[in-house]
Amino acid sequence: MANSSMPIERLQALDNVEKEIASCIQSAGQALTELSKDKASMKQVESHTSQFLKTLNHVESELSKHINYLTQVSTGQPHEGSAYGSVKMYKTARHRIEHTRTRLQDLENLKNRALASTIRPISAQNNP
Repeated sequence: MANSSMPIERLQALDNVEKEIASCIQSAGQALTELSKDKASMKQVESHTSQFLKTLNHVESELSKHINYLTQVSTGQPHEGSAYGSVKMYKTARHRIEHTRTRLQDLENLKNRALASTIRPISAQNNP
């Protein structure tokens, strides 16, 4: 599964959850409609209620998965499909390398200046 398709798949899963919520509400409405009849069929009420509870449990489960995923993402913990931690470590390492190069270049320049200042007095003494 490619990382670029991961957000699309998550959005599609959330869209499915939204459809299941609508189905859940519809089942509850059908159960209430059946109960409001003068001669309610308890078999129908139980069927709609059972469907309502089944769908509600599935919705709860799916939403919990998404909430757990978002909790991991927001706290910076490693999670499925994320390269955030690796990218952050890579950028930090690159920054350290660049800083080390700069410091080494500064030290090289100081060394060259120090050598140049010690060589000039010696050459000045040899050429009066």
